[in-house]
Amino acid sequence: MTHVAQELASQPDCWRRAAGMAAGLAGQLPATGERIAVVGCGTSYFMAQAYAALREGSGQGETDAFAASEFPVGRRYDRIVALSRSGTTTEVLGLLTRAQGTRRSVIIGDPDSPMATMADDTVVLGFADERSVVQTRFATSALTLLRAHLGLHTDAVVEDAQVALAEPLPAGLVECTQFTFLGQGWSVGLANEGALKMREAALAWSEAYPAMEYRHGPISISTRSTATWMLGDAPAGLSDEVHATGARWVAGGLDPLAELVRVQRLALAIAEARGLDPDRPRHLTRSVILSTA
Repeated sequence: MTHVAQELASQPDCWRRAAGMAAGLAGQLPATGERIAVVGCGTSYFMAQAYAALREGSGQGETDAFAASEFPVGRRYDRIVALSRSGTTTEVLGLLTRAQGTRRSVIIGDPDSPMATMADDTVVLGFADERSVVQTRFATSALTLLRAHLGLHTDAVVEDAQVALAEPLPAGLVECTQFTFLGQGWSVGLANEGALKMREAALAWSEAYPAMEYRHGPISISTRSTATWMLGDAPAGLSDEVHATGARWVAGGLDPLAELVRVQRLALAIAEARGLDPDRPRHLTRSVILSTA
């Protein structure tokens, strides 16, 4: 079994541990009313998008999400929250250095990484760290921690993840040639992450959109060889429109985070069908460290 397959399957246990940590992190994570920015790169950026929508949507404070390289210099926040599995990502380290004077909280997987000593608050999810290049459990555990800190996590989420691991994938998806992932609100970030997993692990053509935006052009690529997967509740009438194109429609009946686990499984199934090794994704490394010379 590949590293990524083992780590993917361990997510329910990791989520329980992450949720259990939340109550003990008062002060280390944003308080209600703080104006914050959440940053990351790649998968961590998409988790930041999901968290920002959850926090602001639940009335707990203005929350913006940025790719670390695109952080708006000069904009003022009460706190910056950075997500980084490795704690070595160049763009995040650079931002944290420039942001001295603003409270900086980091959620990392490696307690010995440079990021662990340069933040004001450091939360380590060592139990969710990974050997694989392709992220699964660290990202979803970090989001679970943040979701629980907002008071928005329940045991039903873990139960849905167990279902996502146990149930067969919808028939015919492995043979599809293109995949579109849709979300609304906080699940837009998860849709972006689902599409990334398909590209990283399976080299599959995949895209992601807010569900309502899908009607404004992207639906034109849908046909009998494509699939459209909704993470969370779908807008009224959208499934009928997708069926009319001949494309496969996958309804997200589980909690959106658990639905992402099903997408991860699909990415591995396609990789296996194509003879790919998801532990060695093309052109990728576990951490992106750029030359600053």
